[in-house]
Amino acid sequence: MKKKVFFLVLISVIACASNLKHKPKNEQNLPLPNILWITCEDISPYLGCYGDKNANTPNLDKLSSEGIIYSNAHANAPVCAPARFTIISGMYASSAGTHHMRSTNKIPENIRFYPEYLREAGYYCTNNAKTDYNCTGYGELWDESSRTAHYKNRKPGQPFFAIFNITVTHESNIFQYNSDSLYHNPDKMELPPYHPDLPEVRNDWARLYDNITTMDKQAGDLLKELEQSGLKKSTIVFFYGDHGGVLPRSKRFIFNTGTQVPFIIRIPELYKDLSPGAPGSKNERLVSFVDLAPTLLSIAGIPKPGNMQGHAFLGEYIEDKPDYVYFFRGRMDERYDMMRGITDGHYRYIINFMPHRPYAQHLNYLWKASSMQVWEKAYLDGQCNDIQSRFFGTKPFEELYDTESDPWEVNNLAGDQKYADVLNKMRQEMKNRILEFHDGGFIPEGEYENIDSTSLYNYFRSDNYPLDDILNAALTAAKGDKQNLDFLIESLKSPNSYIRYWAATGCAILGEDAKKATKELESCLTDESPDVRIAAAESLYQIGGKQKAINTLGEILQNDNLYVVLHALNVIQELGNDVVNALDKEIETVKKKYVANYYITQTINYFKIQD
Repeated sequence: MKKKVFFLVLISVIACASNLKHKPKNEQNLPLPNILWITCEDISPYLGCYGDKNANTPNLDKLSSEGIIYSNAHANAPVCAPARFTIISGMYASSAGTHHMRSTNKIPENIRFYPEYLREAGYYCTNNAKTDYNCTGYGELWDESSRTAHYKNRKPGQPFFAIFNITVTHESNIFQYNSDSLYHNPDKMELPPYHPDLPEVRNDWARLYDNITTMDKQAGDLLKELEQSGLKKSTIVFFYGDHGGVLPRSKRFIFNTGTQVPFIIRIPELYKDLSPGAPGSKNERLVSFVDLAPTLLSIAGIPKPGNMQGHAFLGEYIEDKPDYVYFFRGRMDERYDMMRGITDGHYRYIINFMPHRPYAQHLNYLWKASSMQVWEKAYLDGQCNDIQSRFFGTKPFEELYDTESDPWEVNNLAGDQKYADVLNKMRQEMKNRILEFHDGGFIPEGEYENIDSTSLYNYFRSDNYPLDDILNAALTAAKGDKQNLDFLIESLKSPNSYIRYWAATGCAILGEDAKKATKELESCLTDESPDVRIAAAESLYQIGGKQKAINTLGEILQNDNLYVVLHALNVIQELGNDVVNALDKEIETVKKKYVANYYITQTINYFKIQD
């Protein structure tokens, strides 16, 4: 095992070293283009140039008329930090153990981020100013990274790569406001069918569009500054959102509203040979954030390093377009859930690996929005229709949507025989990508600190992580089919703790139908893996072993692993107030121990709200 990991690291180091020596080609003797990235936060393609009638975005509409609009651009993760890791690394965060929100896992020393390659090619690289890469272990990336970082500080004649991140559209900016000051008329908002038609919901939508208008002005100021500096003719401009959003059921979920982003590229006449189309045209190529790093390197004449998983879509090393975009979702702040998805631009396929959890797990930050609060109240008061109520219920194992005829993704076609061939194809393509990208999300987060390896990235590619077998167990568990109970019972005895975890989770998903597994689940209460014990306790509680389950969960709350404790608290919440009250003393001890931890304190505070 150690020899294999060493060999993988050695190969990566050699690949990276060869890139260091690469001299960008330039057959026309043109200078390297400047590159300006303007990013904003938490918006789907809610711009006038995308046909949105509510939008007032003259500056970005003008940019699109001078550039290319990408109509199939996506974040691979529906939240900022994992998405940002994917952007800067050119790797899916789930393939490096950085897919959970606010992760601090370390990446290997030989994995390098795109600014390092650009700086070696001569670029002056600035970031104004968000970092938030969801990992540790990387070195100095930028020439400047601050609120004052600017391309104007470069040496005379030096090409630049500069990011300016606009934050006004962030989710937090719809939390508090005076509805009397709204520019957009709430009554004219076109609501998605899953949102109840309530004043607070309409106001939040109107405020979002107000913020988009402000963002457009700020983007316009940056574009004006570039032109006044005399740099428009030598600068490629990218504009995009950092993931979808921001109203409830978008950000954090791998629906179209959580992943599709506005994406515009303007290429000046000097570099027109790089352009995939005429100014003002639309490009339907599937593009996602994992493609950005190799595309930047390709523009600079640098070949893609071996660890990067995306496809360059511009430049010297342009690659064939991908057939699918891959999505992942793990822990969002204090709540655990696991989803994987793909789209071919027409159909979107989603697997819910924790279908027994509702979409709307209570997440403190999300519930700060008035629209989320009133939606929940309307549901509890019986005022929501079927489509609006689904968000608060458990999930299907599979979801399939025709995003062309059903853009809000409310008609699940997974059970429709007319789409059986599409479903089977998407199902197999999903499995292929999970295996190809060495998705590490099938290991409980609490197990990560016990992995004896140079990094999670290397571990996911070792024999110690038999992903094919683990994935089979996870898929069987998530189906929630009682005919698979015998398989789950045998899997509870597996020598691999990750397979045991998924088998126990499968029993929890089956609920009372897992009663036949009582003996094996009881044996799992002393498992070496606390995450296996937690999943077994959840299952046992549902089939008659309530006190044993409570005792086990109480013991696990004394664990020193933050993510093990958080997992246990998630399960305690799902089991209800009887378990919360039975473990009141243990929970108070946890609260004091982790008084400075936002995720722990918010989870426990919600217990009291429920009471």
